[in-house]
Amino acid sequence: MIGFFAAISAVLSWTFACSIWRKASEKLLPRQINIYKNLLASIFFLPVVLTINWFSDVFSIFVLMVSGIVGISIGDTLYINSLKIIGTRKTLSFEALTPIIATTLGTLSINETYTQKVWIGSLIVSFSVLMIVRQNTFKKEDPRETNILGIFCALGSVFCAVFAALMSRVILISSTLTPLQTTEIRLLSASIFLFLIFKKDFLDLLKNRSITKQNHLSLVLSTLLGTNCGILFQQIVFKFLPIGIGWTLLSLSPVFALFIAKREGDEINKLTIFYSFLSFFGVAITLL
Repeated sequence: MIGFFAAISAVLSWTFACSIWRKASEKLLPRQINIYKNLLASIFFLPVVLTINWFSDVFSIFVLMVSGIVGISIGDTLYINSLKIIGTRKTLSFEALTPIIATTLGTLSINETYTQKVWIGSLIVSFSVLMIVRQNTFKKEDPRETNILGIFCALGSVFCAVFAALMSRVILISSTLTPLQTTEIRLLSASIFLFLIFKKDFLDLLKNRSITKQNHLSLVLSTLLGTNCGILFQQIVFKFLPIGIGWTLLSLSPVFALFIAKREGDEINKLTIFYSFLSFFGVAITLL
């Protein structure tokens, strides 16, 4: 039950944070938003650094650092770029592809065993989201090239997220590191990586006077929700649940994103609602 409630909490946190990040992407580059939120999130959890024995399990810490760079630095940058191009709900919808991807990779790479109902549930969720993406729900059509770029970014973020989650899952079940400690290690490594690669963007961010006090408050809130709480809840999920089942639960985002769709100028038709709830049904089958 801990894994289940952590997954629902992660979905709620991530969905509403994504809406804020999309709005912020009108004034900032996706990588600037990623730098901002990761540095801030690292500072929020900085006291956790004192609880980590950095020399007791060097290999586990190294794996988590790679996980942070792949999943948070690269994956989140692609994700935020996708938010800017194709919107929150469609970007979140691609996350529903992760159940079948995560279940397959979990079986092949770390020998996790899944029952038939888990596979059926994963397939239902993956099918549902593909149908959601096919729905012409935007009032304003974007150029085909723009949509393709957005889809590419969304899919890239999915693969980065699953790969990073697999590494986290291995460490969480084989070491003494807690979900909170693994979260801070991943955030720190992602922040350092982004700062080294995009130092100029970080300096430009500090000089950007177009960012109002309200913008900063929104980014702080979204960081607490989507980065600190979101990643921490995800780590708890991967501590207590197999990777395939965990991602199936985390793929409920498109359903929750329906509540903010109209605010983003997104029209919801009957088929969209049907396939969104069909994905929820797929999750239910997995858990029965």
